[in-house]
Amino acid sequence: MSAKQKTYSIHHVLILFALVWPLIYTYLNYQGRDGEEDVTYNKPNLIGIVISDEKPVFSKEAWFDGSYQLAQEDYINDHWPYKEKMVRLNNQFYYKAFNQIRVNGFVLGKEDYVFSESYIFSAYGDDLLKEEKVKTLLEKAKVVQDTLKKKGIDLLLVYAPGKGQACKEFIEKKYVHPIQKTNHDLFAANSKNLNLNYLDLYSYFEKLKPTSPHALFPKFGHHWSYYGECLAVDTIIKHIEKLHHCDMPNIVWNKIDVVDTARSRDADVLKSMNLYSNPEQNMKLAYPLIQFENDSLKNTTRVLTISDSYWYGPVYMGVGQACFANGQFWYYANRVVPSPRPGEKVEVWELDLKQEIESNQVIMILYSDGNLPIFGNTFINDAYELYTSPKTYTARAEKNKQIQVYAKQIREAPGLLKKATQKSNYLQIPLDSAIKLDAMKMAGLGK
Repeated sequence: MSAKQKTYSIHHVLILFALVWPLIYTYLNYQGRDGEEDVTYNKPNLIGIVISDEKPVFSKEAWFDGSYQLAQEDYINDHWPYKEKMVRLNNQFYYKAFNQIRVNGFVLGKEDYVFSESYIFSAYGDDLLKEEKVKTLLEKAKVVQDTLKKKGIDLLLVYAPGKGQACKEFIEKKYVHPIQKTNHDLFAANSKNLNLNYLDLYSYFEKLKPTSPHALFPKFGHHWSYYGECLAVDTIIKHIEKLHHCDMPNIVWNKIDVVDTARSRDADVLKSMNLYSNPEQNMKLAYPLIQFENDSLKNTTRVLTISDSYWYGPVYMGVGQACFANGQFWYYANRVVPSPRPGEKVEVWELDLKQEIESNQVIMILYSDGNLPIFGNTFINDAYELYTSPKTYTARAEKNKQIQVYAKQIREAPGLLKKATQKSNYLQIPLDSAIKLDAMKMAGLGK
């Protein structure tokens, strides 16, 4: 009796091909690099995801302690040829099936409005600080304001609106509850009581909203709209002119483009959603064709801006160069923009704080309501100590410098930054806190 001949169906062949195709595709992709050793050959085009280009280096120690295997696995996962497609398809599935977006800290509201969840909490007072803490910080700001005024420098505090407050009608019902008090209420009231120089753009935008001809906040963006940004810049310039008794170049526009596709930063969260197919925006957005008054005799009031990401829009507009006499922007009182040393990233702790402060005519601290719990970051406390107890400030700054050196290394090295990001997610702590923990460990000051 003859042996039964084995047969293979087309289904078996297709299943086998599907299983081995990723391996074949990876090999072909690797071979198509023109012979150059390029670790980024499969780097996915994804926004907001830290990808390490540093290929793990084999060593006996790393092999036996298991770190090489973990690093290699992480590297291969990042550079898998289908990484981008799979991430986008996964995000698309969650977006369509569960009305969720895979952007850390962000949620979808009604009509596809995206919100930072922390800004929703701020709008309803769920992140309320103790009033004594706010008062103590602003009392220090008052000391700094009065000290700098004697030197001919004005300190200005600016409270910007957040999207949670500005677009409450689009927030999901589960977040909504009666509001007793918000951090904005505390900061505005105490600023007034202490006679601080402050500009309340939060309240200004509230008044604008019912009659504004154009959207002040975009559907798929985190910050105020480009139109709102232009109004904010115009208001700030006029306020500084009155405060500092100076004449500054104006921002003007005679024409506004109204379009249904977001420009500038008006869809920054949409980009970070990393979807396979973006939804229709279904929203008219306004884009003033701005010009700055070109008068070098007016552009002499140097303004240092300490702010969160809300000020990046005006930076891209060119406000620092055109109106603020090339004044710097200190992002979260940390990164210096533009860098005073071209081609090198410079952080605030590397500068002489007293010299930097006193090279300006106006110091503006601008934070949106979602960041009021960290208003000014370290700037107010540092400036207060600098002018009231310079010896202790210098000693503390020197002590912290070693940690800050390592923290900067972590921020600039994708591999180290990725590890810190993973620690941040695992421990449920802010990324800056995770970076500090790793920096302390590198400096031999922590476990």
